[in-house]
Amino acid sequence: MGYLAKMKGNTKSPPRVGLDEILWSWAGAFLGITPVAYLNYNILEGTDLVMVIGSFGASAVLIYGAVKSPLAQPRNLIGGHVLSAVIGIICYKLFNMHMWLAASLAVATAIALMHATKTLHPPGGATALIAVIGSEKIHDLGYLYALIPVGAGALIMLIVALIVNNISKNRQYPEFWF
Repeated sequence: MGYLAKMKGNTKSPPRVGLDEILWSWAGAFLGITPVAYLNYNILEGTDLVMVIGSFGASAVLIYGAVKSPLAQPRNLIGGHVLSAVIGIICYKLFNMHMWLAASLAVATAIALMHATKTLHPPGGATALIAVIGSEKIHDLGYLYALIPVGAGALIMLIVALIVNNISKNRQYPEFWF
């Protein structure tokens, strides 16, 4: 098969999901982001801490909308985010004089280590990148960024996923823990 021929794909688009699945995904995402956002805007406002990072939006898609995906499982959610956060912090600290290099190394290294540790979670790449390109507030957190917002926020979203995704008789979460 030629290089360009690979790009046409070889399977059909998956079927649509039912309204029930759409509503459970919506409810999970709403209920999962709510406590994280509430903490950010009502409890931590005026402090040096932050709880909301962009990669949590992508995690919500996986853990509430694609609950059977291996990438959405607890090991991947927590491990992928925390590992990627640490990698991003290290890359920023070592290479912040060359932001293009720090950003590239953070994402690439996070992906490689998530693969090696069986914690691949695509939003982890964004978590690593945020550690590099984030605001001064993010940079000032240093290694605390890996715990708050990343670890704590992912844990809150996991707890909500465990509750909401198991209410419906048609859903089960997680598929595996380790």
